[in-house]
Amino acid sequence: MGLSFLLLLLVEGGSETVGGAHPSPALRGPDIGMAPDKVLKDKTVLVVDDEQDVLDAIEQMLPLCIVDRASDYETALDRLLSYTYDIVVLDVMGVNGFELLKRSVNRGFPTVMLTAHALTPEALKKSIKLGAVSFLPKEKMAELETYLRDVVLEGGKPIWTKIFDRLGSFFDKRFGPGWKERDHFFEEFEDALKQTDGPDGTTRST
Repeated sequence: MGLSFLLLLLVEGGSETVGGAHPSPALRGPDIGMAPDKVLKDKTVLVVDDEQDVLDAIEQMLPLCIVDRASDYETALDRLLSYTYDIVVLDVMGVNGFELLKRSVNRGFPTVMLTAHALTPEALKKSIKLGAVSFLPKEKMAELETYLRDVVLEGGKPIWTKIFDRLGSFFDKRFGPGWKERDHFFEEFEDALKQTDGPDGTTRST
């Protein structure tokens, strides 16, 4: 599978992704005319982080959601294999987040990566290639509800255009000048995004 074809599969959220996973059968878009603040109502969300205060904070941020929690890899894996979720939020460090990402994607769950200590271009790239739909620094955790709402509105498809639009300057500051140019993956990935996104930044139907 060539890199360009792989990138198109990732940004389009097609029927085949890394590992042969399929899009989530559980996540449905909101009803037409639903108020934006109700988009997340009754959505089931699994949150995995080894810090209890982070779990507490996220649960408080998502009062309309049905939040399930796990603070270690084994508990999270059991949850992923036993239940169905509309969205999964995974910490990268402390809970073996990338291994859980593979399991979550293979179950077809739209998965958001959340990190502080693994905030690097390499972790961002790995998240994209393993099939995550979003990547959010913990410094921006207060905006998590907005990003999860975007995931629902996109029907569980990746929201990378919104991530790069909103966090581009943040990434530039943290990763340093020219970080994209140092790895051609990001240049090709952004080119693929431009090909698949509509004028409003949403993913075109294929």
